[in-house]
Amino acid sequence: MTDPGGHRCLSFLTDYGTRDGFVAACHGQMLRHAPGLRVVDITHEIPPGDVRRGATVLADTVPEFPRAVHVCVVDPGVGTERRSVALAAGGHVLVGPDNGLLVWAAEALGGIDAAFELTDESLWRRPVSDTFHGRDVYAPVGARIAAGLPPAGVGPELDPAGLARLPEPLREVSTGSARGEVRAVDRFGNCQLSLRPGDLRAALAGASAPDALTVRLPGGTRPLAAARTFGAVGAGEPLLLTDSAGRLALAVNGGSAAEVFGLDVGDPVELGAHPRMTE
Repeated sequence: MTDPGGHRCLSFLTDYGTRDGFVAACHGQMLRHAPGLRVVDITHEIPPGDVRRGATVLADTVPEFPRAVHVCVVDPGVGTERRSVALAAGGHVLVGPDNGLLVWAAEALGGIDAAFELTDESLWRRPVSDTFHGRDVYAPVGARIAAGLPPAGVGPELDPAGLARLPEPLREVSTGSARGEVRAVDRFGNCQLSLRPGDLRAALAGASAPDALTVRLPGGTRPLAAARTFGAVGAGEPLLLTDSAGRLALAVNGGSAAEVFGLDVGDPVELGAHPRMTE
């Protein structure tokens, strides 16, 4: 049984890089099972085995797609007893390992509607390599779903509560301060935080407009401008802004906040009012 509408697009995210033929081999399997399918590569530059980075990029990206299948492979447990799953969420389907990689993206799409374990081996490439499930399991299954196979056709339904989940990033709001952590660092050195603008507004309720803040980092505390754009501060100056994913981010105009502040993913960050805001 197939859905005649199918999905018109399949996105692909991995930690494979592009110097080898791994990505192309997966594309080949996709096209074998869904000729003419449009495949959009989100990225293949996730640091090797960094499930959290893959989950972050995926969650920030998939809401921009129309109804699509998303094949995602950051799988340090390939070949072990970890499950392979397909998650239906908001008209989309996410296919990949059950290691926390897919859940944040499903939540960004409105939440998990149903989850299924990939157990129907007739859908897989044969023989199956113990080290390349991206080519042999996820690519052919994802392509078949994009071509119209209902997610329920891949195997038995699972209780979403039993899916593997990554620890949620720190996000605490109290009177006068918002505490979070670096959620991601992009190639420009911008440090996306686990905090959103509403968290900061709630923390500073009653204060004047937050055009100046204090940021407390592992290396110390310093004042910080809050602005809408990089160019609102001088070259080389740091600032706090709302990034394209709707999260607060530490940035430097023309530079790298990660280098200037000495930050990496998971480092704690606390935002508060600069003293002159509360005088």
